[in-house]
Amino acid sequence: MSDKQNQEKVISDLYAEAEQWHINTGEETIHAKRVPGRWRTLKWLLASSWLLFFLGPYLRWGDRQAVLFDIPNRQFHLFGATILPQDLWMLSLLLLFFAILLAVATAIAGRIYCGFFCFQTVWTDLYTWIEERLEGPPQKRRKLQQAPWDATKIRTKVIKHSLWLLIALLTGISFVAWFVDAFTLWGSLFSLTVGTTALFFIALFTVGTYLLAGFMREQACFWLCPYARIQGVMLDKSTTLPTYDFHRGEPRGRMLKGKPQEGKGDCVDCNQCVAVCPTGVDIRQGQQEGCIMCALCIDACDAVMEKVHLPKGLIRFESLDQLEGREERPMHRRPRVWIYSAILAISLLGIGYGLSTLDAIEVKVLHNRTPLFVPLSDGSIRNGYTIKILNKVSEDLETTLTVSGPPGIELSGAEEPIHAQNGQVSSRAVFVTIPREALTGESTPIHFQAEAIREEGTLLVSQRSSIFFGPPR
Repeated sequence: MSDKQNQEKVISDLYAEAEQWHINTGEETIHAKRVPGRWRTLKWLLASSWLLFFLGPYLRWGDRQAVLFDIPNRQFHLFGATILPQDLWMLSLLLLFFAILLAVATAIAGRIYCGFFCFQTVWTDLYTWIEERLEGPPQKRRKLQQAPWDATKIRTKVIKHSLWLLIALLTGISFVAWFVDAFTLWGSLFSLTVGTTALFFIALFTVGTYLLAGFMREQACFWLCPYARIQGVMLDKSTTLPTYDFHRGEPRGRMLKGKPQEGKGDCVDCNQCVAVCPTGVDIRQGQQEGCIMCALCIDACDAVMEKVHLPKGLIRFESLDQLEGREERPMHRRPRVWIYSAILAISLLGIGYGLSTLDAIEVKVLHNRTPLFVPLSDGSIRNGYTIKILNKVSEDLETTLTVSGPPGIELSGAEEPIHAQNGQVSSRAVFVTIPREALTGESTPIHFQAEAIREEGTLLVSQRSSIFFGPPR
């Protein structure tokens, strides 16, 4: 068979297949075609980052889980650091960072998060991959869907839905394992002693994953996801998007056997870009709400261009400015990128500062206001304080309290170590006495220091300054 005959056969097969494709508005299931390509490969590589969601809870740090959001005990363990509710401002900055990062990604390259990272996209892609392995390519899946129920169809459907449910169940268990020690959770599941709350969230995520990834699929992007609604205001003409080059592709037309493609563009109207789209949109109609910018249409179009011996890139990542021949604005001339970057930098600096100043124990000093001071019979002055020690480590500590300041300063009430329970605030009322002649004014700075030794011998220290009040001189 000659190259020309082979080319005509390829085009004929593509057109025969294209007759079965059309844009879906929710009345039927989309069975997207899978084609290999660099964007498909990149999509799988980036989607594999979600393995951390499943494997992360089993990473250990000493005698506990490395990352554990222990909500019942109000402790967040991040490797060697323990974050308590008093430090949750850092979590707010972290959420702000990821929100702005999403905005930056959208302003620069559109909805690439949706196409390559979003859990709905990743889980749906995995579910449809299983479906294709069991039921075959799109044409066979449609035939099987319409075929009467027989032993073969029942067996195939049972295996498929069993695998879907297994993935959904592992998703639910993995989610809960970030909040409950993973090994303890599995032990309670096998012994049927799992708590009601954990069981509820496992069931919720199992059902949610099964329904959203297995049945709703692209409809979740159309109707449930708010990001699809707001992304339109986050794009501009400098945003790089999967774009159909209408200058080169139009007027589109089918390539007929034995006839040259005269007076027509490079688009051969094979509809392969629609066939591979997981949401069923036609990129040739311009940017649409349903486009998640997964770039699979680029792979499909490049494959067709290669088969018909035309240049690749009819569909490619490009901004509207580039497509229309205008000079593209560089990043440093886009105000929104500067604003987003500034917020990202501030968030990171705040998180870095918080982590660098995060003490394992934290001492707070409250001065008694009534009375401010008490003169003693020997002429010295006494002030009362309430000491609060916050223990941020995962074990109880025996904390020793000392005070420093003017000569002759004495601390009473802290002769015995303060027992600080893990994750709790422990209080102790103490008194500080200073000779009158050592006071230089009505207020004198003093410094409290709390020390504790962990089980492995690590010394923990926290300091806090306060004021000692005395009579006017």
